[in-house]
Amino acid sequence: MKNFSTKFHPLSQEEQTQERKGEEKEKESIEEDNQLQLQVVEEEEDEDDDEEERARCEWDFNLSTIVSSDTAGAGTDTLGVIEFDPSDSFVATGGIARKIRIYSLSSLLPHESTTSLDHADACDFYICTPAKLSSLKWKPGSDGRVLGSGDYDGVVMEYELERRMPVFERDEHGGRRVWSVDYSRWDPVMGASGSDDGTMQMWDPRCEGGKCMATVQPSVRRSPVCCVEFNPVGGALVAVGCADRRAYVYDIRKMVDPVVVFDGHGKTVTYVRFLDAHTMASAGTDGCLKTWSINDARVIRTYKGHVNNRSFVGLSVWRNGGLLGCGSESNEVFVYDRRWSEPIWVHGFEPVARAGYDQGFVSSVCWRQIEEDRCTLVAGGSDGVLQVFAGKRK
Repeated sequence: MKNFSTKFHPLSQEEQTQERKGEEKEKESIEEDNQLQLQVVEEEEDEDDDEEERARCEWDFNLSTIVSSDTAGAGTDTLGVIEFDPSDSFVATGGIARKIRIYSLSSLLPHESTTSLDHADACDFYICTPAKLSSLKWKPGSDGRVLGSGDYDGVVMEYELERRMPVFERDEHGGRRVWSVDYSRWDPVMGASGSDDGTMQMWDPRCEGGKCMATVQPSVRRSPVCCVEFNPVGGALVAVGCADRRAYVYDIRKMVDPVVVFDGHGKTVTYVRFLDAHTMASAGTDGCLKTWSINDARVIRTYKGHVNNRSFVGLSVWRNGGLLGCGSESNEVFVYDRRWSEPIWVHGFEPVARAGYDQGFVSSVCWRQIEEDRCTLVAGGSDGVLQVFAGKRK
């Protein structure tokens, strides 16, 4: 067996000097590399900050119209839903007051300065409903003549606006509140409703009573289904948000199991909205909005700033401009650019000033979908006040 010598052979003074110089050069080189990397990171962060700042300054938003009434602040006129018609010319609102109000956008826009109106004067007409409304949706293919609704009594109804009367009724959720109603964009049109009974039901509105085409129970514990939306930009998908903190996407051609499950919210998922064919947005009572990749269920970005711990505060996406709008329990409306986690614009509603009532909150929002350099955002409050904002790209 070989013996390896462990005897130490000291370097000469000249060799030690050369070694020290080599170590110093190596150290200087490492420090230069570190400084260069730090400089690159700082430059990238500065570029991101500059780009985000440009995004914040990219839009001008102005309050155009305030619509209120004598009942504002009484807690009896909370606006739970706002919807533009397919032509983006009319706005429908519904909520606690058991009224569907129809406004022509021309009466709300444009104004050179902020205009104050009364609901009685501003709306074209209204339809009284038998129950409080949680959802409204214009029926595709009806040329804006038929409006579907979901109510607190668990009933889905359709109203013909010309005659101002119901033409369809579906009561298949066992009397449990219907939180959300939507329609597919294909022919034949299918309807879907999500309810406190823990189910999302898809039905045929051509059949009397709405023949059930499919029923899914996303949560094993039968948690309430709070929101439903068909993909409006193509594809046979329908998204569902639940009180079990998850959102689900189903292929309507095979509704047995979800094709995608989004798991990332800390509390109830209150809204789901498709941003495009590959991206979905969701809102939860954990105070967050999130965007997701539909292809791999990956969280793209989380948006924070608004306050949302217990109420439905609305979520709407403007696909042409890449903007998200939501309300807040701080009685403010928030706008986020899909590229940035922080809000790019915040506007506060006037606080409720009646004794015995809590501070109000912004309870619903809706974007007008047309145009690219101009936008319209309508927001409603728990006090029944409707505010219309006009945005313009600088």
